[in-house]
Amino acid sequence: MKINEKLIAILVSLSSLKESSAFSTPSSLCQVCHRQETSLRVSVGLGPEAEGKKDQVTLAVEGEEEGHIAEPDHELFRESRLTAFDRACDDWYGRILKQEQPSLLGKVSEEALHRILTLPKLEQEPNLPLGHEDWTPYREDRLPGSPILPAYGLEQYGLPIVRRNAEAWRQFDVTGLVGTDYSVSVADTGMDLTLDDSMIQKYTTALKENGAWIDDDECSGRLVYINGRFVPSLSRVSNVANNLKGEDITDDEVLECMNRLTDGFTDKLAADVPSGDSDFLTSMKKLSGPNHNVGEPTSQFAVNNQQGTASFVALNSVRAGSVAFVNIPDDHASGPVLIVNAFTAQGGVEKVEKEQGVAIHPRCLVKAGKNSELRLVQTSIDLDDCNSDNAVAKFVNGVTQIYVGEGAQVKHSYLEECGGMVTSGVEQGTEDEVEGVESARVTESKRKALKNTFFEMIDAHVTGDKGSYDATVMDFGGNGRCRIGLSATLLRPESHAGVKGFTLSGGAQRTDMRTNIHHIAQGTTSSQSQKNMVGGRATNTFKGRIRVEQSAQQTDSAQIARTILMSDKARVHSIPSLEIIADDVQCTHGATVSDLSEEELFYLRSRGVDRTTARNLLMYGFVDEISSEIDAAVQGEKDDPFSLRNRVIKRLQNMVPKGEKVLVGDEFQSV
Repeated sequence: MKINEKLIAILVSLSSLKESSAFSTPSSLCQVCHRQETSLRVSVGLGPEAEGKKDQVTLAVEGEEEGHIAEPDHELFRESRLTAFDRACDDWYGRILKQEQPSLLGKVSEEALHRILTLPKLEQEPNLPLGHEDWTPYREDRLPGSPILPAYGLEQYGLPIVRRNAEAWRQFDVTGLVGTDYSVSVADTGMDLTLDDSMIQKYTTALKENGAWIDDDECSGRLVYINGRFVPSLSRVSNVANNLKGEDITDDEVLECMNRLTDGFTDKLAADVPSGDSDFLTSMKKLSGPNHNVGEPTSQFAVNNQQGTASFVALNSVRAGSVAFVNIPDDHASGPVLIVNAFTAQGGVEKVEKEQGVAIHPRCLVKAGKNSELRLVQTSIDLDDCNSDNAVAKFVNGVTQIYVGEGAQVKHSYLEECGGMVTSGVEQGTEDEVEGVESARVTESKRKALKNTFFEMIDAHVTGDKGSYDATVMDFGGNGRCRIGLSATLLRPESHAGVKGFTLSGGAQRTDMRTNIHHIAQGTTSSQSQKNMVGGRATNTFKGRIRVEQSAQQTDSAQIARTILMSDKARVHSIPSLEIIADDVQCTHGATVSDLSEEELFYLRSRGVDRTTARNLLMYGFVDEISSEIDAAVQGEKDDPFSLRNRVIKRLQNMVPKGEKVLVGDEFQSV
């Protein structure tokens, strides 16, 4: 074997030990120079030669004419890692995007489409000299001549598309999501929906029965949307709550707010963050730099820490028809403002092909001025039976953007209860089935709403000193897939964010709750309490991330997640996350998972309470801490069968486990 061939074999062998994604070795890497005389020599022991001579092998350094390693055309490798399923994910997104069709929100849609279609550049990070203000030892290097590949999900679009094994989508039913065609659009999107008197009466009754109504004299505004279309006859427009169409969005400040993308894809912070005596932080990617910053949002490192919502926020901007706009002026204390997104069984389309579904894109923008107060209530409900024969699969892709000014206080209540009721008793096995009677699992598999997907992205920014944002989010609907992502960014000193959440999962549901509380300014505070209840054969995921930047000294943050597993077949993934760069903070986080307490059940049953009632009492006591924080305007009276309390109890009763647990005696066991 010639000396060049042996050296090539050594190099290829070494490079094969690296990850192929970052260190793939094209043939150009193996261009070596075999010379007898050079200024740089590397001796390689090759064993005894026939004539006892030792050859010297040298590698040409970069910049020398001989042996220079040529850079490949990186664009040729952009899609080299795409699998067939990855392409299916991109095709699914593209069918909903419909980039060839006109959009309705003017400049907002144009900017979003541009971001979606502009692919990230494939280029090497600059090699900064030691001593440069942005120099850091934490950088990605690659072998000379190896191709630069985009992060997963960025092969064909400029924003990360959903991927089955991506960190942001672990445990979610991506296969079921992509396997359902939601390419149909609601007819006459962007146009107001006109109702006759009989339909007004019918829908008003349905809204009241679902707790989605506040009388005119008790609210500062009520905006009702049916299948994404604004309904003036059911709404109360005011000076603080109005519906915006594309031609109404002309104000530069409103445009800037609506153009903001999540996950750091809008680099400029929503407000300047004080740093030192006179400096200000303005760039998301440079926070806590140079050693602890996240960097470019398109890097694989950044993508791994994102919620995966940016592409869906941009999708909403392209395909939404109107915007619910709440604008509270300075020094104004507003009453409750109600925003309702209601859905019919047919989803606003007259006819669809078999297995086709409809995509609906609700949008909401909220601005709270200096020293103002706002009670914001959002609710998502069904107006009729979503499991009827004419029901159409729905993909609801909602976005809510909230900006809280100096000294402002925003209390946000969010209720998601569309999708009907899950099937009770699906946790039972074949031994519990009765011959001739359809099993609960089969009944659940036929439920129309199981093909529904509900997304909501809530993006809140506290942009003024001493501003406060408190959110209470309850997800207890029956959609097959539900994912709520909430992000709260604290940009000014002494600002606060409070998040309380509850998720009820049953039947064969797959539910996701993702939160991100970002402390950037000094002296900020946050508190989070998340409760999950999972029964049947459902799977629930909670991932709560709190990040404290280096500039956020004297931060006080607390996070706790508690989950009850109500059946032996249910599954939960509870992942609290705390990232602290600052060194003067007080932060806590934790998570618990348990069954209903056997000791508490025994206490109730020993006093004459039957097993089902005892379980109901414990279950509602667990939920009440969160539900009691929902705005009083939509709580209802206790004796009202349609009150929030009774609606929650009805769903809890539907999920009470049948029979005894597989293992009894350890209240913290989860089989």
